[in-house]
Amino acid sequence: MKILMVCLGNICRSPIAEGVLQHKADKAGRNWLVDSAGTFDFHAGESPHHLSIKVALENGVDIRHQKARPFKANDFDDFDIIYAMADDVMQGIKKIAGDKFTPKKAMLFLDELNPGKGEDLKDPYYGPEKGFHEVYELINSTCDVIIEKYQSIP
Repeated sequence: MKILMVCLGNICRSPIAEGVLQHKADKAGRNWLVDSAGTFDFHAGESPHHLSIKVALENGVDIRHQKARPFKANDFDDFDIIYAMADDVMQGIKKIAGDKFTPKKAMLFLDELNPGKGEDLKDPYYGPEKGFHEVYELINSTCDVIIEKYQSIP
């Protein structure tokens, strides 16, 4: 299975989500590919935010190798599931994807944890380190649900 995590700049939320889900999938013996992207390209080629890296490392997940990349319409051809970290990100995905947008493949990330609530994963970019820890905990819990939900997919 191929899963794409998408946020705005691909340096805070989606890199953490990529790293956590890939780590959990690997530990569970799943042959999944997890990637991440951003609906804006202003951080393309950059490493994740230093606090994203720090919080992930503190939890045993190394995301230092990741590089930000922009979301592209062809991601709908390449991935089985595309998770948007927030509604504004979903709107960006729809705009970029155009005719390639496939509603069955795209959903809000936190809908896995709290189905049907339409909750956004808050962007910690402008806040203190505490926000990155809060985001990590929500991502961690949501990734546990994803691993369980798709346990039959190797």
